[in-house]
Amino acid sequence: MKLRLSGIASTLIVAGLGASLVHLSYAQEAGPTNAQGDQASHGSKEQRKAARAQARAKKNAELKKLEDAGYNPSRGNDPHYPQDLQNAQKKVGKDRSASQ
Repeated sequence: MKLRLSGIASTLIVAGLGASLVHLSYAQEAGPTNAQGDQASHGSKEQRKAARAQARAKKNAELKKLEDAGYNPSRGNDPHYPQDLQNAQKKVGKDRSASQ
């Protein structure tokens, strides 16, 4: 009985050590790859920042147009939510087609 328990215990210890070593080997392989990726993308940081700012400005401009057309996003639990938004989108769409 003691031999069987010690065999099970040693199996669990070996399995635990094996799993931790596998985890460490993956962590070591991923380290240099991430550092190289950071160096390569460092030059485009300003480009990513400018792209995010441009996307944010576009989103805010669209939201402003919807708000001007009657949509109020700050109203909580609005029972007419989808309809209000759709009506504002239709108004904005008509304004776009009229201006083109």
